[in-house]
Amino acid sequence: MQSDMFTTLHWQDALDQLRDNNQLRDLDVAVARFLEQHCRDASHTVLMLAALASNQQASGHLCIDLGNDRLEQQLWGTSPPENVQELLPGHPRDWLEALAQSPLVSDNGSTPLVLDDQRLYLKRNWSQEKAVAEAIRQRLATPSGLTAEDLHGPLQALFPAGEDNHTNWQQVACALTSRSGIGIITGGPGTGKTTTVVKLLGLLQSLAMTQGQRLRIRLAAPTGKAAARLTESIGDQVAALPVTDEVRNGIPTEVTTLHRLLGTRPDSRHFRHHAHNPLHADLVVVDEASMIDMDMMACLLGALPAHARLILLGDKDQLASVEAGAVMGDLCRHASEGRYQQDTLDFVKHSCDADISPFAEKAAQPGTGLAQCTAMLRTNWRSKDSPGIGTLANAINGADSAASQQSFRDFPGSLQRRRLQADDQQLESLLVEGSAGHDGLRSLFADVVQPPAENDALDEWARRLLGKLTHQQLLSGLRTGYFGVEQLNQRITHYLQQHNLAPEREWYAGRPVMMTRNDYQLGLMNGDVGLTLPGESGPDGQRPLRVAFQLPDGRIKWVLPSRLDGMETVYAMTVHKSQGSEFRHTLLVLPDAPHPLLTRELIYTAVTRARQSFTLLEYGPPGVWESAVNKATWRASGLSQRLQD
Repeated sequence: MQSDMFTTLHWQDALDQLRDNNQLRDLDVAVARFLEQHCRDASHTVLMLAALASNQQASGHLCIDLGNDRLEQQLWGTSPPENVQELLPGHPRDWLEALAQSPLVSDNGSTPLVLDDQRLYLKRNWSQEKAVAEAIRQRLATPSGLTAEDLHGPLQALFPAGEDNHTNWQQVACALTSRSGIGIITGGPGTGKTTTVVKLLGLLQSLAMTQGQRLRIRLAAPTGKAAARLTESIGDQVAALPVTDEVRNGIPTEVTTLHRLLGTRPDSRHFRHHAHNPLHADLVVVDEASMIDMDMMACLLGALPAHARLILLGDKDQLASVEAGAVMGDLCRHASEGRYQQDTLDFVKHSCDADISPFAEKAAQPGTGLAQCTAMLRTNWRSKDSPGIGTLANAINGADSAASQQSFRDFPGSLQRRRLQADDQQLESLLVEGSAGHDGLRSLFADVVQPPAENDALDEWARRLLGKLTHQQLLSGLRTGYFGVEQLNQRITHYLQQHNLAPEREWYAGRPVMMTRNDYQLGLMNGDVGLTLPGESGPDGQRPLRVAFQLPDGRIKWVLPSRLDGMETVYAMTVHKSQGSEFRHTLLVLPDAPHPLLTRELIYTAVTRARQSFTLLEYGPPGVWESAVNKATWRASGLSQRLQD
């Protein structure tokens, strides 16, 4: 239904106004104009909603949820236009009526816009979400054939009974994720996700080999950093498994990126592996699954052969993917409650000798099929080494700002809180001189100017210095502005130059850089971190600069700086880019006022990047921290509901 106010502002003028106010992108305006060209009768309401639906992808939403009480926040953020009724006349019930009558809208994907229940999608987003839900349902309906009796003996060997009677959730996770064609293991840092999946691989490969088979196993992660970290941690654990050498040799220790796994095609968004050319794999394990967006999840599930099992690992409480969707969050929405059905309780009882009935489904909280194959690891094994970080993370997850602030007072050895002034250089000094018992950039720069005499020793030297980069890392939730990583990196670079640690030129020994796009020719992926170092010594004794990257298999790749097109300095990095990494000491910069991007998930992710210590750097009042702790990320999606239907 149109409002009389519609005539006061033409739809193209409304689009232009929103674009000029940075509430729409050029792309969003182009979508609406394209649709109008193909349907001259399209209404103002439908064209405006089409542009807004396109724009929602930039905020991570898959659709506009017209039935949600947060609709106004989704459409306009915290600052709705004063003339909002002129821009988009009427109310949600009017918009739903206009959409239902439009030839641009259907409920079956036959049109550019899809109205599913009260959710408005662009066709591509709707198709991907529907395909992901259907693929998951198909895998849930594909039982593994393993019984509780099959699992009992091997699980007892992999998880010897301890002295206490507490439930071993790692053992339970292995049992639950063995039941069907898909399994999910979630848990915070230090809960043993990697340990669990290594034992799961040993379990499944052992059982396969007893039947004369050998599973083709592939390990992957969304980014090169995450792949490298899993590769580093998995090798020793595989070697320690109580299995035969034949089984051990059947477990890969090299992790690849999802892009490499699926087979990237240069200058194309399509992959080499898809439904008509599936992966050669029987079992695929993906770590850091919270970073997977809906597009990538659709591609991954589409490339799996029908018989293959998929295991997803990740922390459901971390930041969602940069692109649209919050797949891991949707899949694990009720993981902390369990919601296990009676047959699942019996299965765990007989396979693990464990009682998980406190996490049984309830009449008001029924369990889905996916819940029966999902396990949340609940014991933090790392907390004894750094209890402050675990305590702070739990307070943040509980949206308890008072408890989070108390954590800083209770654990001064591992948690610090510093008030800074915008006009001083205290932040730069902390980064250069070090803090909380960790070396700073001065120590790194002292090392980079002392390369080994023998060229054969360069790789090991570079590997050690790249490891030193992980000792301390500055994070920010923002990219632009005074407190964003772009200006932070400029400030730190200038400080290094002032103190004669770095020369005033673009490339110099000691400059850390991060790839900002995938470079398939070089074999480097978005998020890969390298360090600029003196390279091999030539006949004249000169050492031209090279950038050293550590590949997922541990090898060092040396690249000429001139060959790196998409990269940026990374003394400071965004919290999003830090996912998949861990640092001994993490520092988080908070701006001087609350910001829409500062959410509970963001600061939880920043805190849990730290293994030993965390420092909060505040330029504003404590209310900025409190606001972030109390603000949860929400992304409009229908995936969770589709899996309940």
